[in-house]
Amino acid sequence: MFEVCSLTRRCAPPSPARGRGEKAGALLLTMALLGAAIPAHAYPVDGYAYTGIRRLDYIAGVEAGTIPGRKMQPGQYLRMEQVQPGWKTNEGKLLPDVDADFSAQLSKMLKSSGYGSYSVALLDLSDPSAAKYAGYDDDNKANVGSVGKVLVVLALFQTLADLYPGDGPDAIAARERVLRDTRVVADQYSQYDHHTVTFWDPVTKVRKSRSIRAGDEASLWEYLDWMLSASSNSAAGMVQKELIALKHFGRAYPASKEDTEAFFKSQSGKQLGDLYLQTMDDAVLRNGLDPGQFRQGSLFTRGGKQKVVGTNSFATTEQLVRYLYRLEAGTLVDAFSSREIKRLLYMTQRRIRYASHPVLNDSAVYFKSGSFYQCKVSGSCGKYKGDKTNRLASVAMVESPAGTPRLRYLVAIHSNVLGVNSAVAHQTLALKIQRLIESRHPVEVQAPATPENAFPQVPVDDPEAGGDRDEPQ
Repeated sequence: MFEVCSLTRRCAPPSPARGRGEKAGALLLTMALLGAAIPAHAYPVDGYAYTGIRRLDYIAGVEAGTIPGRKMQPGQYLRMEQVQPGWKTNEGKLLPDVDADFSAQLSKMLKSSGYGSYSVALLDLSDPSAAKYAGYDDDNKANVGSVGKVLVVLALFQTLADLYPGDGPDAIAARERVLRDTRVVADQYSQYDHHTVTFWDPVTKVRKSRSIRAGDEASLWEYLDWMLSASSNSAAGMVQKELIALKHFGRAYPASKEDTEAFFKSQSGKQLGDLYLQTMDDAVLRNGLDPGQFRQGSLFTRGGKQKVVGTNSFATTEQLVRYLYRLEAGTLVDAFSSREIKRLLYMTQRRIRYASHPVLNDSAVYFKSGSFYQCKVSGSCGKYKGDKTNRLASVAMVESPAGTPRLRYLVAIHSNVLGVNSAVAHQTLALKIQRLIESRHPVEVQAPATPENAFPQVPVDDPEAGGDRDEPQ
C-alpha cells in the first residue's frame, strides 16, 4: 500500500476501492493547494563565509531567529565539519558482490508493496566492516532527468583537480578561489526553465524566489548550488557552459568577457559538443564509472542545446550507487572534491519526493531527484503524469540519526509509471527502505517503530518547479 504524508492530516492506507494512481493524484493535488512551495536547498547552513553562497546567510538567519522563515527538520542542521565522506574501510572503487539474502529481502519488499516495476540499487554501509549490496533490476538503463546533474558537478571538480592537482594548501586554495570568485552571468545558455531559486541580499535582507533570467550574476559556487539544490536547469546550462570554458582556458579561466565570447563564437556546435562530451566522459571513466551506462549527453536548456550539439542521456541505478559509494569513501576525484560535492547535495531546506518522508526527519539526507515525462499528444497529460514516458528518479545518501549515525546507506531508484505522479510512491518507498535497513541492524532495547499509518503528512513535491518534459536529456 502507498501512503501520503502531509502537514494537515495523518497517513491512512488507501481504500481498497481506489487504485494507486487515483489515490496519489488526488492527494498530490490537495497538497499542492495546501503547501507553500519552498524549493529544496543544499549545503550546510554555516557555509556562507566559506563559499559566498548568499542563500546560506538567509537560512542561518532563519535558524537563529533573526529572519522570519520556516524551520527545518532535526537532520538538516549539520555543520560543515560534520559533512565529510564517512566510509573509511576501503576506497569504494568497486561495489561488493550482490548479497543474495539482502537482494532477496529487497525484492520481496518491492514486489509485495507494489514497486515491482521499479529499478532499485541499495548499498548498506551501516557495518563498517562489511558493505552489503542489493539490486533489483539495477541494470535497467533509462533517462533519469535532473539526477544527471551529479555528473556535471563531477566533471567540473575533476577538471579543477586536473588544473590544480594535489591536496596541498595552495592547490585547494586555487580551486576554492575559482569556485568562489568566478562571476557567472546568465545568458542564452540559461534559458529557459521554470525552477525557482533563492536570491538573497545579505545587506538589504531582501529575499526573492524566481527563475533565473538573462543577466543574473552570481559566483560559480552559487550556480552549482542552484543547479543541485533547486535543480535549476538554467543554472545547470550555465555550469555546463563554464565547464567547457574551464576545459578550454585551463589556468587562464576565468578569461575576460571578450576572450570568452570570442572562443564560443569561433566554435561550431559540434566542436563545442565534442569538447563537452570529451570532458564529461573522461571524468566518468577516471572515476570508475561506465559512460555506456551513465551519461549526461546534452545541456539542460533549450538555449544550450541550440549552441552545443549533444547526445542522449541515461543511467542505471547500479551506476548511480557506484558514484555515491566513491563519494562517501572520499575517492570521487579526491578528498576535497568528494567533501564539497557531498556538501552541495546536503539538503538544508524543504525536502521533496523520496527525501520528504517523516521517518527521515532525524536523518541527514544527501539527495538529488529528477523527472522526465512526455505526453503522447501535447496537452494530453499533466505535469509529472506523462502517458508516453513518466520517469522519476532519486539518489540519496542517508545517515540516521544525523551527527551520530547508527545506520548509513546509499540508494538509487527510478520508476516509469505512466499517468501517475509517483512522488507519493517514492516517499513511501523511503519509509520501507528505512525499515528494511533497520531490520538488518536491530538494537537490544528499542522503542517500537512508529506505525506506517501514524506519520504526519508532508508535501512531497514543489508545485512551482517545472518538470523536465520540455527539455529531454
